[in-house]
Amino acid sequence: MKILVTGGAGFIGSAVVRHIINNTGDSVVNVDKLTYAGNLESLLSVSDSERYFFERVDICDAEELYRVFTDHKPDAVMHLAAESHVDRSIDGPAEFIQTNIVGTFNMLNVAKKYWRSLSEQKQSYFRFHHVSTDEVYGDLGGPEDFFREDTPYDPSSPYSASKAASDHLVRAWRRTYGLPTIVTNCSNNYGPYHFPEKLIPLVIMNALAQKPLPVYGKGDQVRDWLYVEDHARALYKVLKQGLVGETYNIGGHNERQNIQVVHEICRILDEVRPLDRKSDIKSYSELVTFVKDRPGHDIRYAIDASKIESELEWLPEETFETGIRKTVLWYLENQMWAQNVIDGSYREWIERQYEA
Repeated sequence: MKILVTGGAGFIGSAVVRHIINNTGDSVVNVDKLTYAGNLESLLSVSDSERYFFERVDICDAEELYRVFTDHKPDAVMHLAAESHVDRSIDGPAEFIQTNIVGTFNMLNVAKKYWRSLSEQKQSYFRFHHVSTDEVYGDLGGPEDFFREDTPYDPSSPYSASKAASDHLVRAWRRTYGLPTIVTNCSNNYGPYHFPEKLIPLVIMNALAQKPLPVYGKGDQVRDWLYVEDHARALYKVLKQGLVGETYNIGGHNERQNIQVVHEICRILDEVRPLDRKSDIKSYSELVTFVKDRPGHDIRYAIDASKIESELEWLPEETFETGIRKTVLWYLENQMWAQNVIDGSYREWIERQYEA
């Protein structure tokens, strides 16, 4: 197959691209605008593959999208391109409306036009896989509750509201136009190549620089953490084996309070990168700094992933303990990548690489 992946230079998208190139015989067309969160350095290990193609295209540009479809003739779409940072959506929601809603609308319209141009046999194989988030479900009530595929939507932030809208558009295009779509909703991802604005990479990088480790409120917000490479495997399995019109929740079975996550990172760093004896602090955990909670902050997310486990036989390979250790060690071994992101020099590299 030739799979068109939008947002393939982002955190989850690059993991999907690497998984496909490294572990399957399929080809990938990576469509990415290369915003601040898109980083081609995350794809250096596969960029020389004859099965990898890159198109620097904005999904809000319908004309360019259709050119990509007609030039590359994909057999399937994995739509991951999205603005995804909640804090940024609170400060500036317009970009989230544009990319997540208008961009998805463009993707659906262009995919529908392309799909209708295919032979009947190729139409039957085509899939449009829309990758979404568990944040569309809002906040869970009691500690025994879990997000299921039929949980009503109740988004809390401009980000989650824009993703909820895109989910609705995808399902509407299937019911109205017959476009063969599948939707997945995942829990919080973490792992290598994560842009250092999110909790885990931010804590790792700040700790190494002995800067404050900011924690919202009391840090009692609970998230279900999913190692990004487990997620990539799940997404590919859904594309290949999932049923058209179905929704699959993907979770890691790793519920942790944010403060627990931060302290676990500090514990690993204390072990593998001990502080100098002359340091003013004895443990990285002394850098924890509680800050004012963000508006509309959901308290608990937790995924019931029993559907994908029973129907598609997918299970996460990483526990939180193994996954977070791998993540911390990766950042220790790849500080140049992280530093390039923090100081913005990766943007210059992208421009040089793209021009070349």
